[in-house]
Amino acid sequence: MMLSLRPSLSCVALMAMLMVTFSASAQDPRIGTSVGDLAPELVLQSLEGDEIKLSDLRGQLVLVDFWASWCGPCRRENPNVVNAFKKYRKSKFKSADGFAIASVSLDRKQESWERAVKQDQLDWDWHGSDLAGWESEAASLYGVSSIPMSFLVDENGVIVAKNLRGMELHIQIDQHVERL
Repeated sequence: MMLSLRPSLSCVALMAMLMVTFSASAQDPRIGTSVGDLAPELVLQSLEGDEIKLSDLRGQLVLVDFWASWCGPCRRENPNVVNAFKKYRKSKFKSADGFAIASVSLDRKQESWERAVKQDQLDWDWHGSDLAGWESEAASLYGVSSIPMSFLVDENGVIVAKNLRGMELHIQIDQHVERL
């Protein structure tokens, strides 16, 4: 009986397929909340009661901003976030199609949340909450233990910076703006 040491064609094909699968998954970022991680999906209710998803903003540079109406430091930071929105919403970016803010409220009362959005002139479209306060699934998913807390997410959904306040927010966004 003759024993062949050459692998069969199907064995070679299987090995090649496994190598491609493992190399592709090694390059994919893991889902998490560290810089370099793929930002976890958020599915929340909008102010109008519609379901909204963070992934709907894919393709844009997105600031995911955790805050609440009752949070003094959040309310003091809101003018800076508003200024960033006004400054960057029409900017051209190196690889993103625009800039968006995804505000995640840790409020428990719809009325308080709505009133703060109006008072602070948070004029962007993406406002979400599950009205669960600190028991919010979104806060748990992102490891939010204090607010304000923010994550800057690139057009591919990867976290590129976090905990941005004041001028640091503008410095980080500026790094993604196309220079003419």
